[in-house]
Amino acid sequence: MGLTTEPILPIALLHLAPIPGALARNRQLITSAICRAARLGATWIITPELAVSGYTFADTLGTEWIEPQPDHWMSRVCRLAARLRVTLFLSHPEKDPRSRHLYNTIFAIGPDGRIAGRHRKINALRVGSEAWSTPGTEATAFRLAPFGNVGLLICADAYSPGIAKSLKAQQAQVLVSSAAWAPGLHGPNGEWERCTKDTGLPLFVCNRTGQDRTLDFRKAESVVAQGGKRLLSLSCEQSALFLIDWNLTTGTLADRNARRILL
Repeated sequence: MGLTTEPILPIALLHLAPIPGALARNRQLITSAICRAARLGATWIITPELAVSGYTFADTLGTEWIEPQPDHWMSRVCRLAARLRVTLFLSHPEKDPRSRHLYNTIFAIGPDGRIAGRHRKINALRVGSEAWSTPGTEATAFRLAPFGNVGLLICADAYSPGIAKSLKAQQAQVLVSSAAWAPGLHGPNGEWERCTKDTGLPLFVCNRTGQDRTLDFRKAESVVAQGGKRLLSLSCEQSALFLIDWNLTTGTLADRNARRILL
């Protein structure tokens, strides 16, 4: 990675291939990747959308296993984040303890092991593989070092300009998105770039790879975007982690290359 005396934020994008419904296998993959990323120096670690369950989990696994969060496993991951002193963006379904509604959620777990913020997917599909989830209603920026406020998105939330703009209005300094967005007819087509053009904020997108029951993600791209352009487009046909360095002083990549580690 680039040599510099300026403050650098090392970020790991966990470009994983979760298997639908294989909770034990996917959880092991995630925890192993977190530990590997931390050993390689990453202090921010981002997972793809529905990394724990796989995208089309509901047909085979159902939804009875989804609990209010943090459940037992997420509590262990929170303790792991604290032990490793990393900030973790973990995509995990959750049940609201009051309404009992189910949500497709990304959680931000700070280096103290506490949940600093969360975002429930707003543009959740009401049919097919996402029909189990209730759409979220708002996006809320929250404080998280080393930035001021951070805004979260999930996949197609980038499709609606108003969501990213609302986070900018809440003084977000950076946007982070998990995604399970396969290329092709309905694949991403400039939405992530537009988010950065509309807001002036950088966006880190962690997409997934592998084959799901109905979609092929092997060519899906994890992305770093800024100023209406992609700075990096990263793909791998098997589970991998991508390491990038973000220059906190200049507000851009410290190195135009990413390091790829196969998992």
